[in-house]
Amino acid sequence: MSRPTPTPTSAAPSADWTLPEAPHALTAAEALRRLGVSPAQGLSEQEAQARRKRFGANAVATRATAGAVRMLLHQVSSPVIWLLAAAAALALWFGERVDAAAILGVLTINAAIGWATERKAARAIEALRALGGHAARVRRDGAERTIAAEDLVPGDIVVLDAGDAVPADLLLVAASRLSADESSLTGESVAVDKTAEPVPAEARLGDRSSMLFKGSAVTRGSGIGVVVATGLATQLGQVTRLVLEADAGRSPLERRLARLSAQLVWATLALAAAIAGLGLAGGRDLLLMLEAGVALAVAAIPEGLPIVATLALARGMWRMARRNALIERLAAVETLGATTVILTDKTGTLTENRMTVRRLCTASGDAAAEPTDSPGDTQPDAAAGGEDVAATERTLLLRVAALCNDAQLDGSGVSGQGDPMEVALLRAARQAGLDEAALRAAQPRLRTHAFDPATRMMATMHGENEGVLVAVKGAPESVIAAAVFAGAAAGTTEMDAATRQAWLGRADRLAQDGLRVIACAMKHVASTEDDPFADLVFVGLIGLEDPIRSAVPGAIRDCRRAGIRVVMVTGDHAVTARSIGRAAGLVSGDEQVVEGAAIEQAIAAGPAALRRISIFARVSPAEKLALVKAYQAAGDVVAMTGDGVNDAPALRQADIGVAMGLRGTDVAREAAAMVLLDDAFTTIVMAIHQGRIIFQSIRRFVAYLLGCNLAEVMVVGLAVSTALPLPLLPLQILYLNLSTDVFPAFALALGEGEAGLLAAPPRNPKEPILGRREWLAIVLHGAAMAAATFAAMGLAEILALTSEQSVTVTFLTLAFAQLWHVFDMRGLRTGLLANEVTRNGWIWGAIALCTVLLALPPYVPPVAAILRLVPLNAAMWGVVLGCSLGPLLLSQAVITVIGGRRRIGEAPAPDR
Repeated sequence: MSRPTPTPTSAAPSADWTLPEAPHALTAAEALRRLGVSPAQGLSEQEAQARRKRFGANAVATRATAGAVRMLLHQVSSPVIWLLAAAAALALWFGERVDAAAILGVLTINAAIGWATERKAARAIEALRALGGHAARVRRDGAERTIAAEDLVPGDIVVLDAGDAVPADLLLVAASRLSADESSLTGESVAVDKTAEPVPAEARLGDRSSMLFKGSAVTRGSGIGVVVATGLATQLGQVTRLVLEADAGRSPLERRLARLSAQLVWATLALAAAIAGLGLAGGRDLLLMLEAGVALAVAAIPEGLPIVATLALARGMWRMARRNALIERLAAVETLGATTVILTDKTGTLTENRMTVRRLCTASGDAAAEPTDSPGDTQPDAAAGGEDVAATERTLLLRVAALCNDAQLDGSGVSGQGDPMEVALLRAARQAGLDEAALRAAQPRLRTHAFDPATRMMATMHGENEGVLVAVKGAPESVIAAAVFAGAAAGTTEMDAATRQAWLGRADRLAQDGLRVIACAMKHVASTEDDPFADLVFVGLIGLEDPIRSAVPGAIRDCRRAGIRVVMVTGDHAVTARSIGRAAGLVSGDEQVVEGAAIEQAIAAGPAALRRISIFARVSPAEKLALVKAYQAAGDVVAMTGDGVNDAPALRQADIGVAMGLRGTDVAREAAAMVLLDDAFTTIVMAIHQGRIIFQSIRRFVAYLLGCNLAEVMVVGLAVSTALPLPLLPLQILYLNLSTDVFPAFALALGEGEAGLLAAPPRNPKEPILGRREWLAIVLHGAAMAAATFAAMGLAEILALTSEQSVTVTFLTLAFAQLWHVFDMRGLRTGLLANEVTRNGWIWGAIALCTVLLALPPYVPPVAAILRLVPLNAAMWGVVLGCSLGPLLLSQAVITVIGGRRRIGEAPAPDR
């Protein structure tokens, strides 16, 4: 491949130099002068080393990852942990070593689980660094050499050919038919033509045709550029800085659990202080009051909550993984259920990221590339022989497009190597029965005139029996202007002004439909030395697009039924974005598409204005990040989908960052909280449904655990405040919290959820885990179980049981009452015997296991000694079973009555 020759310049190496601002607006000569470098000589090695010291390595920065000790400290930073640790210290002070060891054991288990599931290490920056970790060809001291990309400095002269990765931000000094793939930075779905001509200073990133950016790749041609930015100063580096600055924050679930934990701690401290004050005022022993305080601390805190929450979220993660949604952060599982807005990228997310021929326009009319019933097709009358003429013209159009083509299809005929648009042309030709290999063998290429940004055309010359065939393709306005005839199967006609204007109008209509339009022409000449672009015969137009994924419209309808807004945020042009939006069902007509600089104005207009916009186009990485923050500030829970480097900051900032697993860059995948292994937008809808199921499960098992713990608090608190002996000991409470509480709670977390969850609107993002209704139910259930425990204590007195027997009876009464309490977690509108709890096989397994764990300890001497239990006789078992079933029977009667009233007064709806 011939390499471009730089325009001569007087610039020479100089110690007096500056980094140019807005280099894309400068001529190459002016930029070289400011950088103090000659394009032929390059920098001297001495000057390069001096600049390396000043600017550092051409690499992006990294965020320091948390070490093992720091991660461990994070696990013990909760107020709940501090309260339990204080309880353990008090138990140790009293000489209750077994109690202290048990509490510390629980803390150790919780910390170990949290530390093992810590998944917040930021690997996104390492992936960004990998994008720049290539070699680069530079000119230094007048010679061309290869150096590590990280050693590049401003002013280096870099040489690039097709297939090279761009190692830094470069201003082009010279370019020969150069194109670059910048999709990961700008969202542009096709390669961008590059020239050495300056552009306006205010040009947006995707319009800076005189620049090549670090992290992009040269797809065609060759060029010579001067480095104008390295490291964090590059566009890729600025994306890196945005990722570093973006605050992933805590998920809504983490915030709710933290708030609930803080409330429990303060409530426990207040209750313990009040009871201790009452006891001391009544003349109770100080040490006894402190022991009661330890018991209250252990009773009030649901030690099993972190374990159950972690395992429930982990199971949700595994369930989603089986359905192609890989969750990177556990808490993100639940957050999906609260999603109110999805900000979705276009290229590779809503679309297939695969250019496809959609329309073929010839003199006989417009037609789809494949048979279609589209009302836009203007098919000729087959009965009059028109279809044969039209088919011949379309075949000729595809034949010219296949010959004037540098791409290669693979054996499958689906993908290939080369420019994506040229691959699409070959694929359409093969579908029409034209094999590119056979065409090239029959009409071998003799000469190539590569695409020239100045003429915006490409030509190839092919040998044939009676001379040379010239095949041309390019921009419609350029090819139409160069044509003197318009071709048709029945012959050619003169390309007069009216015909020329008609073809331009047809090209404009295709462009307004969001299609990329190219024109094809041909002619026969005697020699390869003839001008390839003179006196052309115009053949027709081809419209291409990156098609919408077939399942996307249905998925967007599902989102709307679920009360979730879907907004397209793309770096592509407004016309293309609107076309895809119509195909996806985001917009139905000519609704406003906010573009470029107007995005800041839309954000400033407030939440109401934002919610009227469904498409944002020509969006920069910083603007994507600003949009996410704006929606979050408006109270939305934001899911952001994307696959490119340009999406990484917004993916990290969003409540749920969703990256594409197949086509996504490493940067996007590492910055996201969820990765779609199949790149299917429909998988997001499935994940949202699972998130809602998980939140419902979390709400139920938290209510269950707190109901059980409140009963324990009431039993201990009332006993102390009324001068009764402690009916429960701290170690017994701890045993209940880690056995009979944990297993039923985890079984609740494994439920499949109620029907209709996805049809309900998203819950209020500010809605707590437990609302007023749940707290009222917790208090009533706790009071009922506490009353049953005191009833058992009273019956023990009547039966004249010893103190050890009385403690055993009250312990087991409360334990079995808590076990039966799991059946109170059914929905108000469900049946007494057939409901989501009784249909859950895990519930029955948990009940069987817990029954064994409760019934055996009194009969196993070592365990009985630790828990201070004694074997039970028949009368004692009668008291236990009779009293423990009382709260269940009462609560089921109340639930049935309330549920019946609601079914009469309201239409059925899922309990969330």
